[in-house]
Amino acid sequence: MRMGQRDASQWLVSVAAYLYIGGFALLCLIPFWLVYIGSFTAEHQIVRGFRMFPTEFSLDSYRFLFKGNQVYRSGLVSIFITLVGTTGAVLMTSMFSYVVSHQKVKYRNVLSFYIYLTMLFTPGLVGYYLLISNWLDLRDSLLALILPLLFTPFNAFLMTSYFRTLPFELNEAATMDGAHELYIFFRIIWPVSMPIIATITLFYALSYWNDWFNALMFIDNPENHPLQMMLRRVVSNAQNLDYLNANVNIPVTASGVQLSTVCVTIGPIIFLYPFLQRYFVKGLTIGAVKG
Repeated sequence: MRMGQRDASQWLVSVAAYLYIGGFALLCLIPFWLVYIGSFTAEHQIVRGFRMFPTEFSLDSYRFLFKGNQVYRSGLVSIFITLVGTTGAVLMTSMFSYVVSHQKVKYRNVLSFYIYLTMLFTPGLVGYYLLISNWLDLRDSLLALILPLLFTPFNAFLMTSYFRTLPFELNEAATMDGAHELYIFFRIIWPVSMPIIATITLFYALSYWNDWFNALMFIDNPENHPLQMMLRRVVSNAQNLDYLNANVNIPVTASGVQLSTVCVTIGPIIFLYPFLQRYFVKGLTIGAVKG
């Protein structure tokens, strides 16, 4: 009897948990659904308000958006800074983390403290702007979108924790065979560290793809605007649709163009996230036991 009551109570708790999680997921999904459906809604229907299912289907907003040149330029900029920035950031972070986790590096604790210190004390927005814009003279340059995100202390500590879980005997055995450190890192450590490398790659790629603040501060030339900056310009100034360089006579509303721009901008992340979600969980738990 007691066993039956315990099973019934566990079943009720499970059902309540699933209902709560399902309801919360539905609340998070509804805004995305409204944006997606609104981007395919006819002009006069958008003026009347949002609906869960539109009564009239239209592609005018997407035609207007893709007739312009700005979306293609911004797309190429976003792809370029994401690929180049992510590649450089993963290499820099992994090599630094390997040095910090190496048992024979004399000043590894000093290096760790130096990086940790930058997380506690920052120069502030003014110092950051002066460094990038005046001292490095990177204004209106794509390097201004790549360099600031090239190294993240959190990702470095995450990768360092993972490297410390690897047996140091791998390094010692390779050293006795005459291998140098670069060979050991890229041919031995790198292949066995694919889970954390994939995690950090995903973190950096999302950071570069979603970054708009650096473009707002340092990029004045619209030709160098990434997609997120294009989205901000369209959403913040609904009447300035000339920014998209779409010289066509297509009857669209500012709201329709805004919604279609949102879908184009976040579309790649939305489609890739279900396949990469497990890396987020793994990235937060890797190295949690040891390190």
